[in-house]
Amino acid sequence: MKVVNTSNAPKAIGPYSQAIEANGLIITSGQLPIDPATGQFAPGGIKEQTRQSLLNAQAILKEAGIDLSHVMKTTVFLADMEDFAAMNEVYAEFFSEPYPARSAISVKRLPKDALVEVECIAVK
Repeated sequence: MKVVNTSNAPKAIGPYSQAIEANGLIITSGQLPIDPATGQFAPGGIKEQTRQSLLNAQAILKEAGIDLSHVMKTTVFLADMEDFAAMNEVYAEFFSEPYPARSAISVKRLPKDALVEVECIAVK
């Protein structure tokens, strides 16, 4: 296994890696909407937070030598399922056909009270 780490995404805030690569798979940890330049959430609401979470995932995959077109599966965690349509609108800006498989889950609370968190499984 190989650790994938980049300064272009937020540092891990616990005992985990930004991503792990093994046997051609890259699995990212959940990406909060933290701007790595400021250490703060992207200002705005669900759309801005979704965009930042996906930009963070994109930066990690770039460090692994691939892009979002290699993503097979995403999991989107939402603090409020009422935000699904707005999240989906931004999500569609990042992915094209064939779209990755996806799960979208409403959770009671996300770290740091984020509105969204996104994780990816990609293949080289």
